[in-house]
Amino acid sequence: QVQLVESGGGSVQAGGSLRLSCAASGRTFSSYHMGWFRQAPGKEREFVAGVSRSAWGTRYADSVKGRFSISRDNAKNTVWLQVNSLKPEDTAVYYCAASASTYTNAADEYLYWGQGTQVTVSS
Repeated sequence: QVQLVESGGGSVQAGGSLRLSCAASGRTFSSYHMGWFRQAPGKEREFVAGVSRSAWGTRYADSVKGRFSISRDNAKNTVWLQVNSLKPEDTAVYYCAASASTYTNAADEYLYWGQGTQVTVSS
């Protein structure tokens, strides 16, 4: 069992930056690939970024490539999402999730989910 707690969201103006954090409980964090997803009001949840267990592999949605960066520190049981050059369309609740099998956009493969952190970008 892994419990995930996100933090770092907030309200920023377009062009701003935030660093989202996801703290995991348990001693098996390094066994899981990690992903970030987001869901805007009235829209389906979408994949943002993923990182492999040992951080050697990352994946990004086309809409965030070059602006967002995912990283993790297994010694700290934490995964981060650095979000730069924010746009109003990035406004959403951001969730981190843990998967035993993938760090891609296959949401059904993620076993554990956090409660989410709100990111609001104003123009």
